Amino acid sequence: MTTTKQAVVIAGNQSTGLTRTDVLGLEEVDRTKAKVVGGKGANLGELARLAGIRVPAGFCVTTEAFQRIVGDAPPIGALLDRLSSLAASDRDTIRELSGELRRIIEATAIPDDLRDAISQALSRLGADDAYAVRSSATAEDLPGASFAGQQDTFLNVRGAQAIVTHVRRCWASLFTERAVSYRIQHGFDHRKVHMAVVVQKMVSPQAAGILFTADPVTSNRKVTSIDAGFGLGEALVAGLTRADSYKLRDGRIIEKTIATKTLATYALDEGGTEERPLDPERQRGQVLTEAQMLQLERLGRQIERHFGHPQDIEWCLVEDEFHIVQSRPITTLYPIPEGGERANRVYISVGHQQMMTDAMKPLGLSVFQLAAGGPMHPAGGRLFVDPAKQLASPATRDAFLDMLGRTHPLMRDALQTLIERGDFIQTLPDDATPSPPGQGSQVLALAGSGAQIDDDPAIVAELIERSRAALAALKRDIRTKAGTALFDFIVEDIQQWKKSMLEPRSMGAIMAGMNASAWLNEKMSTWLGEKNVADTLSQSVANNITSEMGLALLDVADAIRPYPEVIARLQRVKHEDFLDELVALDGGQEARDAIRAYLDKYGMRCAGEIDITRARWSEKPTALVPLILSNIKNFTPGAGARKFAQGRQEALQQAQALLDRSRRLPDGEHKAGEAQRMIDRLRNFAGYREYPKYDLVNRYFVYKQALKREAERLVQAGVIFDADDIHYLTFGELREVVRTHQLDGQIVGDRKAEHELHEKLTPPRVITSEGEIVAGAYKRDHLPAGAIVGQAVSSGVVEGRARVLADMADAHMEEGDILVTTFTDPSWTPLFVSIKGLVAEVGGLMTHGAVIAREYGLPAVVGVEHATRLIRDGQRIRVHGTDGYVEILT
Repeated sequence: MTTTKQAVVIAGNQSTGLTRTDVLGLEEVDRTKAKVVGGKGANLGELARLAGIRVPAGFCVTTEAFQRIVGDAPPIGALLDRLSSLAASDRDTIRELSGELRRIIEATAIPDDLRDAISQALSRLGADDAYAVRSSATAEDLPGASFAGQQDTFLNVRGAQAIVTHVRRCWASLFTERAVSYRIQHGFDHRKVHMAVVVQKMVSPQAAGILFTADPVTSNRKVTSIDAGFGLGEALVAGLTRADSYKLRDGRIIEKTIATKTLATYALDEGGTEERPLDPERQRGQVLTEAQMLQLERLGRQIERHFGHPQDIEWCLVEDEFHIVQSRPITTLYPIPEGGERANRVYISVGHQQMMTDAMKPLGLSVFQLAAGGPMHPAGGRLFVDPAKQLASPATRDAFLDMLGRTHPLMRDALQTLIERGDFIQTLPDDATPSPPGQGSQVLALAGSGAQIDDDPAIVAELIERSRAALAALKRDIRTKAGTALFDFIVEDIQQWKKSMLEPRSMGAIMAGMNASAWLNEKMSTWLGEKNVADTLSQSVANNITSEMGLALLDVADAIRPYPEVIARLQRVKHEDFLDELVALDGGQEARDAIRAYLDKYGMRCAGEIDITRARWSEKPTALVPLILSNIKNFTPGAGARKFAQGRQEALQQAQALLDRSRRLPDGEHKAGEAQRMIDRLRNFAGYREYPKYDLVNRYFVYKQALKREAERLVQAGVIFDADDIHYLTFGELREVVRTHQLDGQIVGDRKAEHELHEKLTPPRVITSEGEIVAGAYKRDHLPAGAIVGQAVSSGVVEGRARVLADMADAHMEEGDILVTTFTDPSWTPLFVSIKGLVAEVGGLMTHGAVIAREYGLPAVVGVEHATRLIRDGQRIRVHGTDGYVEILT
C-alpha cells in the first residue's frame, strides 16, 4: 500500500487520491501555484489556458520535491547558514560555498517515487521525444526582481534518466555564484527560495527570439520591440550572434533593422545543441515577414492584457506558427504617473528640482503635496507635474522653456525634443489661454512670477522675524491638538504658511536675488567678456541659513577639539544616546552643550528632508559625528569665521573690479551705477532664498512629533504594531485611522513591499503618459576628449581626489577632496566646508547644492548623467565649474 508520505500526484492522473504534488502537468498549473511551480512554471500554466496561445506541452517537478529531497540533506543546512552571514563583496567565499552546494545537490539520490512520477509524465507526453528542462525558482519573474538567466536551462534532453539528471542540475543552479550574489544584494533569504523544474517538449523552430510589449530603450508602453534570429533562441540570449530588430505600434511597423546573422543554434538528433554557421545568403535575410511581425505583436498584447503588466516574452516559430516558451514581467519599467484620462500628458520630475530623487513613503508624499500645492502626480514613490498645457500654448511655451532651460537644461532639451517631434504635444491656437500651472514645483511656481520689491535689506530681516514668530506660535498651539483636530490644524497651518511664503514680499525677495544674478551674468558677459560673475559675487551673502549651518558645525568642532577623550569616544559612537554619556569625560559637558545647541537650531534637518518620515538629526545625531570629526581633523580653530570673511572679501574685491572696468566703458558711469544696484540687490536678497525651505522643514519636525504621539496611541490601542507604520499611510488615510481606530492589517505590509520596489527604481526627468522616458542632452561643442558633460552652476576650475559618496554618513573627507554624488540637499551643506568642488548627477542652477557651492566659492557641475558610475572613488579629476564639464585625470 502506498503511504501518504510516499504519495505523488502524477501529471494528468488526479484519480489516484494521492496528496503530495511532486509532479504537476502544465494544464493543472496557474499563477496561484507560483510557490509550487515557480514563476516560470506558473506563467506557462497561465499561458497554456489562453485561447490562441500555443505552449509546448509539459509538466513541472514542483518545489515540494525540491524541499523534500534537497532540504533534508544535512550538509546543505550548514552551508546555507554560512552563506547567510556573507556580504556580496565576499566573492571568494561565495564561490567556494556555492560550488560545494552544487556538487552535493547534483550527487543527491533521487527517490524511486519521484523517478516513477517523472517517467509516467514522460510516457503520457512521449517517452522518446526530446525535452527542454528549465529552472523555475519561486523568486523568479517577480514584479520587483529579475532573476532571469541566473538558473540553468538544458535543451534537447532525451530519455527519463537524462531528464532526472538535468532536474538535479536545475536544482543545483539555484546556487550558481551569480544567483547567490544577487540574492545577497537584494536581501532574499536563501532558505526561502525554492526550485521547481519545467520539463517541456522541444520544438525545432525555424526562428526564435524575444518580444517586449514595452520598448526596452524608451519604456514606451505603446511600442512593441521584437528581436529575432534563425534556429533556437539560445545564440541570441548568449550574445553569440546579432538579431533582427523590429518595432511596431498599433499594427504598424515603425522601425526595422536587418542584422548580419553569422550563426544559429540547432538541436542534435542524439541530444544537446550546437551552433552552426549560416549560409552567406541567409546572413542578411529577414527572419520574420511583416505579417508574422504583426501577428506576434497581437499575441504580445493579448498576453500583456492577461497578466496586466508589460511582458518580456520568449517565442519560437515552428512551421509558421508561434509557440510561447516563457513570459515574465518587465521589472525595469518606471511606473507611469497617475494623471487621469486625458491623452498625451507629459510629466517632469519634482524630485530633480528639489534635489531629492529617492523614493518617499506615502505619508511623506502626501504631506509634501499639501505643502507644495497644485496638481502633482505620484509614481514610483516620487512626484511629477504636468506642464503639457503650457507646452501646447505658443503664449506660454517659450517663457516656460526659457525658465526651465536656465535651471534644468536636460529637462528643457527633453521637452523641446518632444515638441519638435510633432506627434505627441498638440499645439493650441495662438489666442488660446492655458490653465495656470499651479505651484506643484519650484520651476512652475517661479516661472510666471513678476513680483517686484524695494532694495531695502531690512525686508529680509522682517520676513525672517515673521517666520520665527509664526513657528513659535505653531509649537505652542499644536500641543493642545489631538485626534482628528490635530490633522485639521496641520492642514490649516500649512495653508497659512503657503500664503505667507507666496505673498508678494516673500516671492519678491526670492526673485530679486535670482533676477539680479541673471542680470549681472548677462551684462558682465556682454560688457566685459566675464562669464558667470554672480557666482563669486554670491559668496558669503547675508541671511543664508543653509550656508550658516555648515560654518556653525566648524564652531562645534572648535568646542570639541581641545578634548582628546571626547574625540576618542566620538570615533567609537554606535548608538543615538551618546550625548549624555559624554558628560563623564573631560570636556564632555562642553561637547554635549555645543552639539545640542547646534541641534536646537538645525536638528530638524536631514538627508531627504522633504520626506517627513525621514529621521532628523535630532532623532539621529550620529549622522553628524563623521562631519564633526572631519572638521576637527581638517581645520584649525576659527575656521568658520575665516571662511565667511574670506568669501566676503573675494566677493567685494570682484565687485569693485567689475565696477572699475564698467566705468571705463562708453556711458560707463550709468553702467557702473546699474551694476552697483544689482550687486547690492544680489547680496541683500540672494541668501533669503534658502529660508522658506528651512522654515518648512522646521514645521515638518513639529508636525512629525505631533503625529508620532498619535501613532503611539494607535500602538497602545493595538491598531498598529509599530509607530513607524504610519509612514506607510497617506495623511488622509492616517486621519481616518485615528478617527475610526480601524486599519486593514495587510495595507502596511503591502506598502512596505511596494516602497522597497520603488527604492530600486531610477526616476526619469521627463516621462510621458505612454511611459516613454525622454532623455535630454547638453548641446556643447569643442570639449576635450573624454569630457563628462554637465551643467555649470558655480564658476572656477579645480583638481582633486574624487570622493564618490551615496550617503553623508560615509563622509570621511581629506583636505582637497571633490565630492561626487547623486544629489545633495541642504543636509549635505556641513560637508561643503571640507571639499574643493562638487559633481552631482541631479541638480540645477538654483537648487540648493548649486546655491551653497556658489556661497562657499566651490566650482560645481551638476546634472552629470551617471557621474557616480563614470567616476571611481579615489580618481583624480578636474572640475570645470565655469564651462560645465569634468575630466578624469588618472
